[in-house]
This record gives sequence, C-alpha cells and structure tokens, in this order.
Amino acid sequence: MMVHVASRRRGQASLAAAFPGATVLDVTSRGPQPWVRLSPFYPHGGIPVPFSPGVVGQSVEGIWQALKVFDTAGVDPAKLTATGMTGLKRTVRRFGPVLGHRQGLTGDALLDYETARRQIYLPVYRWVLEHRAAEQVDALRQLAAGGDLVLLDYTTNGDVTDLATPLSHAALVRRHLLADWPD
Repeated sequence: MMVHVASRRRGQASLAAAFPGATVLDVTSRGPQPWVRLSPFYPHGGIPVPFSPGVVGQSVEGIWQALKVFDTAGVDPAKLTATGMTGLKRTVRRFGPVLGHRQGLTGDALLDYETARRQIYLPVYRWVLEHRAAEQVDALRQLAAGGDLVLLDYTTNGDVTDLATPLSHAALVRRHLLADWPD
C-alpha cells in the first residue's frame, strides 16, 4: 500500500508528474464530500474532550482551540459548540503568546505543545477516524490497495516532535492507514 501526503498548494501537473497514475484526494476543509469529513474542522459532533468527563465537542479543531491558553485568554468552551468550519482559530495576534493547552476544561495543568499534541490532538483525531470517519478510512484503504494514493493537506508534517511546523492531519491519516500511529 503506497500512501503519500502532498501539499494542497501544488498544481495538478506537478502532482501528476510526481505521482503518475495515483488517486489524488483533497482531505482538507475545502475538499469535496466525503473526504472533507477527514478534516479536523469538520463538525462531526459528540467527540469526547480529553480530561473532561461528559464533555463533547463538534470538531477536532474546536476541541484543540477550546483548550488553548494564551497570555490574555484562558480556555474557550464556545469553540466546542461551533459547527462552522471557519472562525475556529484563536491567534497570538489577538490574544498574545500561547502558554499551552489546558488539561481539560477545568484542569489545573497546562500542557506544553508536544505534550498537548500527544494527549489532546492525537487521541481526539484518532477517535474521529475510528468512530466518525470509519467509512471514509475504509474507502481510503480500498483505494490504496488498488494503487498509489495521495492525500492533500496544507502542511505535510507527520512528525509529532517537529514543533516548528503544524501537524498534518493527512499525514496522520496516512499513518493510521499504515498502522503506524504515533505514540
């Protein structure tokens, strides 16, 4: 099974030259149905929020942003209920430097970026792949069994320890398909 991750910003000619004959799928929030369901911005609903028993969020990104703590702003529970795929990001431009991610909505611990990726983002996104997007994951497995598959994302970083670049959810989908989920 050959599954690749490439930048959504690459042109079709560049992708065709790099991956001849491959099936190319945009799995971003701008991708078509059903692949958009793999986007962390997609509002699946009912997603358990780590370290917050009984609390659920609409999207992976909503949970990630809700638990982010800034110099001038704490957690934002409203992000858990957002069903639009835009307007979810909370930025340093607006709130100042990021201090970390709260370990749960009411937790005392503040997690550093890598720890938050491992204890919040990865478990939440994996839960979505297994419980809300399992049909799409199965379809990807079938496509990859028939030939090369390229998943498009805005970033291509699949290394949880590389904190200089945002983590690519397409790279996580690839790792999930190859049974190589990061610890």
